[in-house]
Amino acid sequence: MNTAEEVRLGVMPCEVARFAGYCDGVMKAIAAARQAAEDARAHGRPAVMLGELIHNAQALREFTAQGVRVIRTPEEAPAGAQVILRSHGEPPETLERCQALGLHVTDTTCVFVRALHETVRRCAEEQRPVILLGNPDHPEIIGTAGYGGKWVHVIPDASAVETLPPMTAPVLVAQTTYPPDRWEAALPVLKARYPDLEAKRTICQATSRRQAAALELAQRADAMIVVGGRGSANTRKLYETCRAVCPRTLLIETVAEIPEDFCDTRTELLGIAAGASTPDWSYKEVVTFMNELEQNKVTEAEAAVETVAQEAVEAAQEAVEQAVEAPAAAVEEEAALTEEEQNKRSFMDDIEATLVRIRPGQTVTGSVVQVSEDEVCVNIGYKSDGLIKRSDLSDQDVKVGDQIEVEIVKVNDGDGNVILSQRNIVNRKVWEELMQKFENNEYIDAVGKEAVKGGLIADAGGVRAFVPASHLAQHYVEKIQQFVGQDMKLKIIDVNKEKKRIVASRKEYLREESARKKDEAWSKLEVGAVVKGIVRRFADFGAFVDLGGVDGLIHITDMAWYRIGHPSEVLKIGDEIEVKILNLDRERERIQLGYKQLQPRPWDNIEEKYPVGMVLERKVVRIRPFGAFVELEPGVDGLVHISQCALTRVAKVEDALQPEQMVKVKVLGVDPEAHRISLSVREALADEAAEESPAEEAPVDEAEAPVEE
Repeated sequence: MNTAEEVRLGVMPCEVARFAGYCDGVMKAIAAARQAAEDARAHGRPAVMLGELIHNAQALREFTAQGVRVIRTPEEAPAGAQVILRSHGEPPETLERCQALGLHVTDTTCVFVRALHETVRRCAEEQRPVILLGNPDHPEIIGTAGYGGKWVHVIPDASAVETLPPMTAPVLVAQTTYPPDRWEAALPVLKARYPDLEAKRTICQATSRRQAAALELAQRADAMIVVGGRGSANTRKLYETCRAVCPRTLLIETVAEIPEDFCDTRTELLGIAAGASTPDWSYKEVVTFMNELEQNKVTEAEAAVETVAQEAVEAAQEAVEQAVEAPAAAVEEEAALTEEEQNKRSFMDDIEATLVRIRPGQTVTGSVVQVSEDEVCVNIGYKSDGLIKRSDLSDQDVKVGDQIEVEIVKVNDGDGNVILSQRNIVNRKVWEELMQKFENNEYIDAVGKEAVKGGLIADAGGVRAFVPASHLAQHYVEKIQQFVGQDMKLKIIDVNKEKKRIVASRKEYLREESARKKDEAWSKLEVGAVVKGIVRRFADFGAFVDLGGVDGLIHITDMAWYRIGHPSEVLKIGDEIEVKILNLDRERERIQLGYKQLQPRPWDNIEEKYPVGMVLERKVVRIRPFGAFVELEPGVDGLVHISQCALTRVAKVEDALQPEQMVKVKVLGVDPEAHRISLSVREALADEAAEESPAEEAPVDEAEAPVEE
């Protein structure tokens, strides 16, 4: 059930949560499983289900009746069987075992679970640790952990954070049916332990909506019934959520479990919620059952009502007889009037015939005839003018002669005055506009007014909107007060039309706006383009750059033309830089960027920068048996051969030079194509000595022969 109108069912106050029954993922899984069973029969091979397709015994009876049995391991499947993998997903090794056994596989894994698998798999490839929130024994968690191996650490909630080992830049994900409130509670605890934590909210939106709708209904209901399999984590969490605010909450699988005296169906509101794996017919049976109880009570009361009705009929007949006699008395009274009185009455009747008839709640248009400090007098064509308080005007700048639309509040306030208002008209129009936006899935404008327990009260054009704390932002909000007075866009997620109350979400707006920006950003990207971005965070393997809605990665090898140990050696967080798009993978949401490709190559124009004969002072960076490498600039090293390390012959390079030592070198030769520069400490020292003592020549070891590199 997905429409707000489908809430009052039957003859009793029985309301079904706005989101109840099968989610899209479960419906697709069941449809795929049915098709697989039919294909298996058509090809004459058996069909089996590896684990329960969904956690609902009633729904699985359909497959049991068709001979589809449940197995626990691929090895239990008959030879050549059609194996249906459950919607909770399986680890990759399970699929490999099925293929090795020659089994035909139908994978019904939910798309949200697949996305979770892909996130964990990517993290494992990048050797990033993953913290997975969920029940360690749940099939979905077991399957997901199989995609990350040793990189995945599973904990049920924030209370187990101390069991986690030290980690660098871990990624936080969760079971797709994980309760949103427990996610929000865990987030600040984990961020305190791991400041560089990256949170990826993998909770299915259907789960969030379902729990929010059930919570809202439970807050209003006198009693709640949650329908679904007891083995379903999704259903159990719905039950726990409802019971927290409505103690009289019952978890059932069939209507047979409902006590007859569970709820007073004449005076109490009964709410019904259903898990994502609960068939529609299952919770509708509950509605029918409760309505039948009500109908039985109505039948018992009919006898008593019949007696009262008979008395009412007799009283009505007596009134009719009296009414028949009334016209005769009226005629006699009319005859007794004088001609003058009759003419006067006729004149007044004619005047009254020209006046409008009004009733409370009616909307009319009138003309302003008088304006005072506190109220405005309006001629509405009635025998009395209407009065409206200035505080009830939608436009305070009114003047005599203005035509305004007003609503009749009272026809007579006791002093003969008609009381008018514009506020009700405005509120009604605002409400209609809000409902139109709700139906069109549009956003509404609001202002934060008051921080209350559990959320924020916002003003949407005069209508109160409640924003739960978990729907204020995409992350955990510690201080709700910060949103008071703040303009915001909201998305309506639930409506109570009778009380004219709405529940809205700022987080849904932010999420959809983020997705819109992401789609818009992707549409503008193309391989080879040069774009601007902002450096947001570092990892050991590269830097992530915000391209305006999507993030791209500059791998450490594409950051500089020379070897670096960490991205911070080249970039800073918050830098606005130009990058080149090297590769795009929309399906996996990966953007490969290059930074060095837009920077000058160190060896370009190298002969002009370092001409032969040039003497300069630089640092020794590496020592080798054949010589020492001196860094001229990042990415450009020159070689001082062992024969050029000193004025005299040396047995080892270390006898003359040491790493990190600053030395003067002279350029002997430059080979741009081979990326080689020959340097000489000996020549530099000789030149320096010649400058100091021009008459003396630098000593030369004649026995020393030049050695080629």
